[in-house]
Amino acid sequence: MAADGGVDDGSSLGTPCWAVRIRRADGKIAGAGILLSPDRVLTCAHVVQDRDARFTAEFVGAAPGLAVPSVTARVDGDAYVPNTRDADGDPSGDVALLRLERPRPAAETTLLHRLSAPDRAVQMYGFPYDHNGGIWFRAVIVGGCGRDGQVQLSPTSPGELASAGCSGSGVMDTVTRKVIGMVLSGIGDRHGNLFSFMSPAETIVRHLPQVDRWTRGRTAVDDRLRSTRKDAAEALLDEPFAQRLTDWLQDDGQQVKISLVPADDAVRAATLRRAITLADRELRTAASVNRASLDPPGTVPSAGGHDLAVDAAGLTSTRIGERIAERMGLWQHPADPVAERIRAADVTLTLIVVGVDEAADPPALLDLLKTLRAKGNRLLLVFRTPGATYRRARHELVVEPERERRARLVERLEQITGPLAQTLRRHMAAVRAEGVRPADADLVRAHAALATLRLAQDGDSGPVRDLVRYERLADRVVARMTTAIGTLDRLRDRREELDGRLRSYHVLHLDSVQGKEEDLALDALRLRAHELLQARPCDVRAAEAAVEAYTRHVDRGAPPRQGQGGASAS
Repeated sequence: MAADGGVDDGSSLGTPCWAVRIRRADGKIAGAGILLSPDRVLTCAHVVQDRDARFTAEFVGAAPGLAVPSVTARVDGDAYVPNTRDADGDPSGDVALLRLERPRPAAETTLLHRLSAPDRAVQMYGFPYDHNGGIWFRAVIVGGCGRDGQVQLSPTSPGELASAGCSGSGVMDTVTRKVIGMVLSGIGDRHGNLFSFMSPAETIVRHLPQVDRWTRGRTAVDDRLRSTRKDAAEALLDEPFAQRLTDWLQDDGQQVKISLVPADDAVRAATLRRAITLADRELRTAASVNRASLDPPGTVPSAGGHDLAVDAAGLTSTRIGERIAERMGLWQHPADPVAERIRAADVTLTLIVVGVDEAADPPALLDLLKTLRAKGNRLLLVFRTPGATYRRARHELVVEPERERRARLVERLEQITGPLAQTLRRHMAAVRAEGVRPADADLVRAHAALATLRLAQDGDSGPVRDLVRYERLADRVVARMTTAIGTLDRLRDRREELDGRLRSYHVLHLDSVQGKEEDLALDALRLRAHELLQARPCDVRAAEAAVEAYTRHVDRGAPPRQGQGGASAS
């Protein structure tokens, strides 16, 4: 076992010795597992199916080139949480722990690690039916899904979807080489989209608390930010504040949210602790997952709403930065300044910092937070007083960025309603395409959004929800218009190609009939094709058929039959 308590598989090409292939009694491969200790294997509950059955755990990476070691295994007592659906139809659970009848060497084991999830490149080693000896799959974590804290994986290529035989595979972060979760399933929807799903280490520990002993990395929430028994007993809840926190934790489009929670406001403080606790994958309780709770509507965020919640009181910006870097897995170059490591990172996280103005050095902390914002991290910043630090944070992290964001959106909408709209109109005037219609309705909405944004007062951070809505509108309109322009461009190119083909065949025909009687029927075919090509908008499909009729008869060197191609000999 490595110094940190697990195997560090230094090569992505090797078969990890912690990867377990699980077979049912009939010899069929049921899925995969992760060897967490000499006698414990973590896997999916749906791989096990029958919790009373016996399985064979095979250790394909333990002895390369030799017979694969195998050990009988069965579910370890009550360490079995079946795959269920909550009131919204979202999956939950699907984890199980197997006990081996004979232990494996400790050097073959690995540990789970708590790391932030978003944008992380990962690898999985599974046993799909076509590669039942084991194969690596690559993916990127794209975000949370459902209320249980599971996350969605996007395969690096369509062939790398985690298919049957991969459930229970360990998910390894490609940068830190640590196992950070377990594959649950892989599916393709009716639109051809491919998805895999993972249960992160924290979600696994919540369902199977005994797995905590084989999990490393600090928990995501500082102790003073967790809900207390007193909070629940006194039913302390500021409902409007709870709803706003829930909206942000479920990504309402605001990258940075700044809130005031005075030290003497017990209700608001309890509401904040409640939201942080409910949104944590590990601290969330089973009761809070279900809709049957008595919580007011819109006040219960999904698990995984944040990646880290830090109590900044009394801490230096350096200590807070190191805590963030640790959670992001940026420990490869500890001598580099933490801001530089964050600036160079490809991963992001959703961060909550409580008591920004109570930190040991608030100005330096704000500089760090500006770096995080610039890299695309989402920030919930809580202040105790509306003092100078609060005002600076609001100006530099919210007001100015939102003004710049609005200006970029205005510029984009001006491009949509100006040059892009003109290009589409020119193209539609030149050629006709089935399914391509004028963008009048889209342009009306774009003009309305542009007028609203131009009327926004200077210095106002702007209606963030409207900005998000207008940005999505711009995305949709640009996508539709550029797709239409691309289609029309291809038709214009085809029209030019057909025009050149018609001209060249006309020259060929004239050369072949010198001194012979004029062929009126063939001339009629050429004239028909020429008229279709010169018409505006050009029906390229009809012109293509007309050019084909003309060139076919030129190639044959014979006059067309009566009535063909819309012309007849006279």
